[in-house]
Amino acid sequence: MGEIIRRQRELSKLSMRQVAQTVGISNPYLSQIERGLREPSEKVLDAIARSLELSTQALYAEAGTDPGAEPEKQPVVDAIRADKSLTGRQRQALIEVYEAFAASNGARRPRRR
Repeated sequence: MGEIIRRQRELSKLSMRQVAQTVGISNPYLSQIERGLREPSEKVLDAIARSLELSTQALYAEAGTDPGAEPEKQPVVDAIRADKSLTGRQRQALIEVYEAFAASNGARRPRRR
């Protein structure tokens, strides 16, 4: 999704600062979204779509995702969550790293439960 947002922003000839300001988020947060490190909430995604003069559905369609679909199975994430030898923060950090690697390799990011 982040790559689609970046491409649409560039096609609209808007700077990251302009979009972030219009949406009401920080530049670093928008940068993380565009690089696939953060998943925007529905509210933020709606605001980004509006600032790019697109519908949220158009962004989902271009990304090839269905927002109403059931979450994908996540055996690695489930295993990390089940490991009680790790602290909550350690589990969360591992999940974030795993999801970032998966996203950078082109894997579709599952919707969080």
